Amino acid sequence: MAYRIGIDIGGTFTDFALFDDQGQEMVVHKALTTPKAPEQAVLDGVRAITSQTGITPADVSMIVHGTTLVTNAVIERRGTPTAMIVTGGFRDILDIAMEQRYDLFDLRIRFPSPLVPRPLRFEVPERIKADGSVRQALDLGALATIEDGLASAVTAQGVRAVAVCLLHSYANPAHELAVVDWLQDRFPDLKVSASSVVFPFAREYQRWTTACLNAYVQPLVDAYIDRLERGLADAGFRGRFLIMSSSGSTLTPEMARRYPVRLLESGPAAGALMAARHSATLETPQVLSFDMGGTTAKGCVVRDHVPLKRYEFEVARVHEFKRGSGLPIKIPVIDMIEIGSGGGSLADLDARGVIGVGPRSAGADPGPACYGRGGDAPTLTDANLVLGYLGATSFLGGRMHLDVDASRRALVDHLGARLGVDAQRAAWGVHETINEDVAKAFRVHASERGVDYRRCSMIVFGGSGPIHGARIARKLRIPRVICPTGAGVMSAFGLLASPAGFEVVQSLRTPLASMTPERFTEIIGELEARVREQLLSASGETGRSHVLVRLDMRYVGQGYEIEILLPEGDPARVLPTLAQRFADAYAGIFGLSLAGREIEIVAWKVEVQGAPPAAEGTYRLRSTGTSGSALRGHRSAYFADMGEAVDCPVYDRYRLQTGMTIDGPALVEEAESTCVIGPGDRAHVDPAGHLVIDIAITTTGATRAAIAAEA
Repeated sequence: MAYRIGIDIGGTFTDFALFDDQGQEMVVHKALTTPKAPEQAVLDGVRAITSQTGITPADVSMIVHGTTLVTNAVIERRGTPTAMIVTGGFRDILDIAMEQRYDLFDLRIRFPSPLVPRPLRFEVPERIKADGSVRQALDLGALATIEDGLASAVTAQGVRAVAVCLLHSYANPAHELAVVDWLQDRFPDLKVSASSVVFPFAREYQRWTTACLNAYVQPLVDAYIDRLERGLADAGFRGRFLIMSSSGSTLTPEMARRYPVRLLESGPAAGALMAARHSATLETPQVLSFDMGGTTAKGCVVRDHVPLKRYEFEVARVHEFKRGSGLPIKIPVIDMIEIGSGGGSLADLDARGVIGVGPRSAGADPGPACYGRGGDAPTLTDANLVLGYLGATSFLGGRMHLDVDASRRALVDHLGARLGVDAQRAAWGVHETINEDVAKAFRVHASERGVDYRRCSMIVFGGSGPIHGARIARKLRIPRVICPTGAGVMSAFGLLASPAGFEVVQSLRTPLASMTPERFTEIIGELEARVREQLLSASGETGRSHVLVRLDMRYVGQGYEIEILLPEGDPARVLPTLAQRFADAYAGIFGLSLAGREIEIVAWKVEVQGAPPAAEGTYRLRSTGTSGSALRGHRSAYFADMGEAVDCPVYDRYRLQTGMTIDGPALVEEAESTCVIGPGDRAHVDPAGHLVIDIAITTTGATRAAIAAEA
């Protein structure tokens, strides 16, 4: 028998999903994260879930891992001291940045500090022009002038990585590669990242920031993967180990070591990918994916069963929702909105005396007050416990008991006493604040992408997502919410459904009118060969794979490009239709196309993706051996729509039968999460075991019927 394990490390919990390829069954496990040594929770969890299944790690053929290690290292500035080699005269690019203010009226505006401080940036005389021609040749002898300074930085400041960032290296990488060779000869122990290799894209600030981040976290990721591989080997694991990338494909450890920047948003990407798989099996093409865990919540738009993707995002923002206040990173990434709110998010009053929740989190250590691990500040989990949505003795399937009294004290001491309300009202304020924050973020995210969220269904998952999903959907007037089987660990499922692959993005401005079929085919072929070479050099598999080609195109003179996905097949046959494809896509976004205007290709994106593994959204949880009535009992739970706490039925998720209906208010418990069904809502269990909730939207009958029909 073949078994595969997906592991998603979050800020509070680490989730595990073990899939039996032969029986098509899933076993799940959830454990507290170990922040100081995240690999320890992974190793302990692998032993626990294999023991629970009656096998050993030696029986596992594959482990796929998603991690927040890179994201946390950048936010907390726990990376390695890094140096930088730049073109002479461009040492201050990281400080000049985009010369844009993200808030015109804030006189105290702040930006994140560059990852490489100015004293560790070394200039070399050279210059390549935008067309790739050499204006000033690189003098390798001149590199000797920075050798002493770099050696001193290694000794005195602990520099262990270098980013090589030269002007226009995306058009001609020769000078950067020569500097890399020189560094590897003089400083063989340093990790080196060249911007033309990490992401060969025009616009030097974004490209250089990306290369610096890659270098900044490379030693950290390398050491982490080493510890993890050794620990798994000591436990007896002999299978294949893969790591999730931000784009929805998996990387070998060697690829992850080379490109650790692509591990940003690693775990959340798997959840969005699994939501897309569910949208396909449920024949629901337009979906909002909502993932709320212990530290953050993330939303993603799935259109026609495919999560939207982008190639630039920001990390370490000074202001969470202000674009331009973070470090811009250029990598392929599934397009998600992040809200700093999760089960462990801390609640407090802001300067206006209004409840605010997050982005600071209690994490796994000490955790919420109810965990009894030393935390005394109120969190969202404490609020949900006091409201009755969580059971004190059924949390994590009864493996972890929660202290309700500790939650009440925290809410009263920090919020209730200052607001003049009791613990229950304070808890509802915390709960509703999160709901409105998430709804507001979804409104902006979906609207900016031209999506009418009222005509979508919402797929909710994560430890806290099913608790809040129905209430948020009601605020957004979304007619249907789907809570999948094993929703509490669904990101771990997504890891097991992710194909191996890699993507290269190359800036190459080319007028469409002058493009010949031969040249068009040649460029795409060269990029495909480069991707396959990367995969093969890291022992990746490219035999059963398909190629996706996307082009960034625009009218000449514009500063904004739109992406065109090419159909699979001979590129030469696609070229004659490319102008019309672009015009149609442009008109779809802006309402018209500009006939007669010259078109140009700005960037070429080629992705080689392997065949997806089994478990493409069709799985079942292994039977827990429970039988009898699904109704566990009743628990007092507060619902604002009813104005009071009511005696609410509590159901066992594992005993629900296909076709069963549940009228709200009701609670449905499973080991990893609890689904809250609001007053007036009705849920039914579909053949796959998913809980499908029809929301009692307060619109006119005609409007509601129209939205439901199109959803």
